Amino acid sequence: MLTETRDKRDNKRENELSVEAPPLTVLYDGACPLCRREIGIYRGLRPNSPVCFADVSDSAQPLPPDTTRQELLARFHVRSSDGQLLSGAQAFLALWAALPCWRWLALAGRLPGAAWAMERTYLLFLRCRPALQRWASRLERPAPPG
Repeated sequence: MLTETRDKRDNKRENELSVEAPPLTVLYDGACPLCRREIGIYRGLRPNSPVCFADVSDSAQPLPPDTTRQELLARFHVRSSDGQLLSGAQAFLALWAALPCWRWLALAGRLPGAAWAMERTYLLFLRCRPALQRWASRLERPAPPG
């Protein structure tokens, strides 16, 4: 009888563990050569927790409620497992927390003023992004024959 009770308790615990929270969802611009390269790096890693990647440049990709494709393409976003939409530095910190070898950056982001500085750096990057995208696009094109 004790074994039977223990088995029921173990089965209940296994069932509770199998019901997982929705994964962290990375909403990225698949039309951006910079974004594709960075997401390629992240996809090559084994995350500590489930991570899903959604290319929001694809018009067939459903969007989170109360968002537009334009706003999602303008900045990096993730949707956390609790449904919260994060952008910019906060989105990177959430993603990095789920990735091995990147977790230290997420921990560094918790230091006083670090997330603020990361966000300001990201805003500077966004100003340079169009020029960097053009440069990266040229690198992706095959060289003309000759």
